[in-house]
Amino acid sequence: MAEELNLLILDELRRLTVAVERLAGPAPAENDWEVADCFVWVPPRGHLQPVPRPNRVALSLIRGVDHVRDILHENTLRFADGFPANNVLLWGARGMGKSSLVKAVHADVKAATGVSLKLVEVHREDISSLPVLLDILKTAPHRVIVFCDDLSFDHDDTAYKSLKAALDGGIEGRPDNVLFYATSNRRHLLPRHMMENEQSTAINPSEAVEEKVSLSDRFGLWLGFHKCSQDDYLTMIDGYAEHFRLPLDRETLHAEALEWATTRGGRSGRVAWQYIQDLAGRLRITMDRG
Repeated sequence: MAEELNLLILDELRRLTVAVERLAGPAPAENDWEVADCFVWVPPRGHLQPVPRPNRVALSLIRGVDHVRDILHENTLRFADGFPANNVLLWGARGMGKSSLVKAVHADVKAATGVSLKLVEVHREDISSLPVLLDILKTAPHRVIVFCDDLSFDHDDTAYKSLKAALDGGIEGRPDNVLFYATSNRRHLLPRHMMENEQSTAINPSEAVEEKVSLSDRFGLWLGFHKCSQDDYLTMIDGYAEHFRLPLDRETLHAEALEWATTRGGRSGRVAWQYIQDLAGRLRITMDRG
């Protein structure tokens, strides 16, 4: 009888242990900075997921945005060397290489300086967890660029307040080893109707709009990406074709590339890359983006 009672008690204890563990959630992960240069932030476990093979192109392949490329590269170089640098908002036309430029500059600066510079991507839906991430990053033995791609906020979305606090750093200040880079199609990150709604319902309308616009003001550098001209588009095409050694004469290459852009409804760096992928596939040529 006593033995049966003990077995029942042990079984009940096991059930309670499982229930408590389930309520507590997964155990915090141990982050290993040495396994990769790029990571993706996974908030539920406080985990930095390594990305051994980042999806990026060489900096030399990004054409038509020379001015903003040089500004971003210099800002990143200063940060890597331990000097003051600004948070950066890359905004403007779709498909013009904003996120590609961030990843390419990170790789180029790291290779040029030898500094242990890390890139951590934060998904748009995880912006509210930035305070937790910063708490981890401030003790990291590396300089870290926190990157958010395609950043924007919709109506009734309050996550932008977490971003504002993270950019300013609150009472502690932003960690010296952390910098923010973000891309967006909108210069002010919030849709016009959202700003107008805030203005119409506020006691002081001008202050409501200033509250929304001030989010972008937290970025010291605004780098604009504008629509692609035909000359810039063809320059991108020529650069890709030369890099990947695609054996097509220039006249035919340009004619095909312009027709491809017409079928896609416009020119951009993304459209140029998609045409090159199609051409390389037709020619049965493999492509190494590094």
